[in-house]
Amino acid sequence: MTERYDLLVIGGGSGGLAHAQRAAEYGARAAVIEYGPLGGTCVNVGCVPKKVMWNAAHHAHGFGHAADYGFDIDVKGHDWAGLKSRRDAYIERLNGIYERNLDNKGVTYIAGSARMLDGNSVDVDGTTYKADRIVVATGGRPMVPEIPGAELGITSDGFFELVERPQRVLVAGSGYIAVELAGVFNALGSDVQLVVRKDSVLRDFDAMLGAELMGAMNHSGINLETRVIPKSVEKTEAGLVLHAEDGRSFGPVDAVLWAIGRSPNTETLDANKAGVEQDSRGFIPTDKFQQTNVESVFALGDVTGRAALTPVAIAAGRRLADRLYGGMDGRHLEYDLIPTVVFSHPTIGTIGLTEEEARAEYGDDVKVYLSGFIGMYYALGTDKQRSAMKLITTGEEERVVGCHVIGEGADEMMQGFAVAMRMGATKKDFDDTVAIHPTSSEELVTMR
Repeated sequence: MTERYDLLVIGGGSGGLAHAQRAAEYGARAAVIEYGPLGGTCVNVGCVPKKVMWNAAHHAHGFGHAADYGFDIDVKGHDWAGLKSRRDAYIERLNGIYERNLDNKGVTYIAGSARMLDGNSVDVDGTTYKADRIVVATGGRPMVPEIPGAELGITSDGFFELVERPQRVLVAGSGYIAVELAGVFNALGSDVQLVVRKDSVLRDFDAMLGAELMGAMNHSGINLETRVIPKSVEKTEAGLVLHAEDGRSFGPVDAVLWAIGRSPNTETLDANKAGVEQDSRGFIPTDKFQQTNVESVFALGDVTGRAALTPVAIAAGRRLADRLYGGMDGRHLEYDLIPTVVFSHPTIGTIGLTEEEARAEYGDDVKVYLSGFIGMYYALGTDKQRSAMKLITTGEEERVVGCHVIGEGADEMMQGFAVAMRMGATKKDFDDTVAIHPTSSEELVTMR
């Protein structure tokens, strides 16, 4: 049995769904193939449930400062299991909404695992589907190190399966996921160790952000250890122990969480049968139009190995549909100036070049503006959290090419500044903008 479509999308995550639905709006007969729950990583084990947990942690921090504002609060504890139940129910509702949205758009939903047969055909559990075009949007999965005892740990996927909060936690990693989940565990009452392979967290970000966050994490009680290369994990009567290459040991703990990166979901795709090239890690490279080396096959989202962010996958998917089905010749996603937020404690918002990148590209034409301060939220108490901001400019007109913020509200303020930078804003444009007072964001338009 063979079914034919104009478009087959392999992967029902954010990017695949966005592409299929936009294509259907233009009249394409489209189908989405997904073996797991709709919504992909973001909805099920990523952005959405993570933000729920961050919200819980944010409340916990707020309780700590309530007395500064005259409140007498007795916090009797935190119901992790109850929160998980409500969070899971919310995610389940979202899964249903995604399926109904596909139906409303006229997109066929095919539940199953796809294997490519060639550049126009896939097999799903014994049924062959053909299409003029195939889009691969299979996303990624957490990596686990290849060391003895690694299976004793969990990944971010396992974090969302926890029915109770482990009291003693070791998080291995230095990126988004590591610092975010370490912050959640810490705020909700766990004793947290964070071990990183080099000297800092968030090494792909501006150096100021990593340094400031490390200071904040240490201040909050997280035990941060650097230059730790995991060698093995041992299960003892007292708990799990992580042994490092240099002879140090960490633990015992109740849970080890691996947050060391992500791999593409391509191992069962059989992309080679379609002649689709992959790199040494299994990612599928594309050009700026999301085109693979095969004319009828495209790829987008995390599986391409660049800018692994949900809004990036959505934007790339919609632009691809605009070009292929909407008559917008040349339409594509530009991968520079992508704003992003790290939901650490405190939050981080960033867009554009780091200082190191700017100096490498523009040399002496770079001018940097800095601001460090204690936000007004902490004015009445003794436990104060520092905020820091950096603007990176270049050229005689001082065009803003980098904006980096850590502190209260960084997550919400970055979107507007991203629009300004996309439009080519200069330092003078920032200076000529009337400040909103009293806010932290006003610092970005008052720097000298």
